[in-house]
Amino acid sequence: MYTVKKILSNIKDFDGKEVKVLGWTSSLRGNKKIKFLELNDGSTVYNLQVVLKSESVDLEVVDKTRDGAAISIVGIIKHTPNSKQIAELQAIEFKLLKNTDEDFPIQKKEISMEVLREIPHLRHRTKLIKSVMLIRSTLALEIHNFFSKHNFLYVSSPIITSNDGEGAGETFIVDSESVKDFFGKKATLGVTGQLHAEAYAIGFNKVYTFGPTFRAENSHTKKHAAEFWMVEPEVAFYELKDIIKLADHMLKTVIKKTLEVNKLEFDFLEESIDSKLREKLSNFVNKKISIIDYKDAIEELKKVKTDFEEQNIHFGLDLATEHEKYLAEKLFQGPVAVINYPKEFKAFYMHQNDDGKTVSAFDLLVPGIGELIGGSQREVRHEKLLSRIKELSISEEELKWYLDLRRFGDAGSSGFGLGFERLVMYVTGIDNIRDAIPFPRTPNNLKM
Repeated sequence: MYTVKKILSNIKDFDGKEVKVLGWTSSLRGNKKIKFLELNDGSTVYNLQVVLKSESVDLEVVDKTRDGAAISIVGIIKHTPNSKQIAELQAIEFKLLKNTDEDFPIQKKEISMEVLREIPHLRHRTKLIKSVMLIRSTLALEIHNFFSKHNFLYVSSPIITSNDGEGAGETFIVDSESVKDFFGKKATLGVTGQLHAEAYAIGFNKVYTFGPTFRAENSHTKKHAAEFWMVEPEVAFYELKDIIKLADHMLKTVIKKTLEVNKLEFDFLEESIDSKLREKLSNFVNKKISIIDYKDAIEELKKVKTDFEEQNIHFGLDLATEHEKYLAEKLFQGPVAVINYPKEFKAFYMHQNDDGKTVSAFDLLVPGIGELIGGSQREVRHEKLLSRIKELSISEEELKWYLDLRRFGDAGSSGFGLGFERLVMYVTGIDNIRDAIPFPRTPNNLKM
């Protein structure tokens, strides 16, 4: 048994060969003597055209097959380079394994994204969501491959935790219906795996987490979700410049590999979403990253402040997406790392610079989306970290273990967080995070 992707990708080798293919019907047309069926098996966005003739198979059975039905076909592959499709399967055996009811919602007619979000259990059977999910899968595998190749330890950070790593307070409380105070203390769904990764970096040197994180933000924007996945490497002995280099290298490697693996899906996305998608991604891969200090970025933004909705550009401004996009798209026309942000709106664990006003943090901005990665050098000085924790009224008791790291051989580390769905959005060209994850969780939306 062969996949459609394998057949289409190696069509010359399969020409004239008998194969068996299992999959689902995408469309069916024809007459009493010949039928043309589109089969998709999930291996690629594109279908395999099947030609069924009355002298070879029972067309009455074929005619009962509705879109979405599960089928099995044995036939001969024919290379058709001069036709619209490069291959067709000339059927010699057809089996209808499981038909669909007449109200199966995925039909050839166009369906809005809003409607598809109401049926997350079925929407992946459209070409657009299928393409996004195939690319998402490749991106995840290539991230794991990258870190494995560079000798990182994969750490499974806990989903249930007792501290808010970001200090934002926007957490989901976890408890048992039958046993109150199950853990004997306040427990929440984790907003980051970073703090736990830091613990393991002190002893393993290079580690990363890749898992779900949760934010109880009542946000309805296209870029926010209550549950999303984060990639968070942490490297002992790294300083800010080192972790920026790692972030840039990882992104470019992963995107380049994904472009190679999912050629058919990028063909479809260029036809349906953005005709210059591959050009955009190739430009990113080949463009050297720029670095600009936050204070200098503010000065650049002041020069064009009338272009923005938020025009009060000043030192201490938490850059909005419109500012980030300008820096990446217009000023640098490529990836740019903004460094040394004011400490007031950054997390407690970031290394405090000598000026007393900024921290050794960076945001990696990319054209079209703005911030893709955020990271920092960690504050290794026990007294500085403790002072910042008290300043922000964060529980010292809950972070005692984190403070202990600074007393037990912690010579410093750096790391970053990559919002995985934002990467999926950037690579596929879709503009809503709800379409970058299989089963989105957003305010007032908990299906399945």
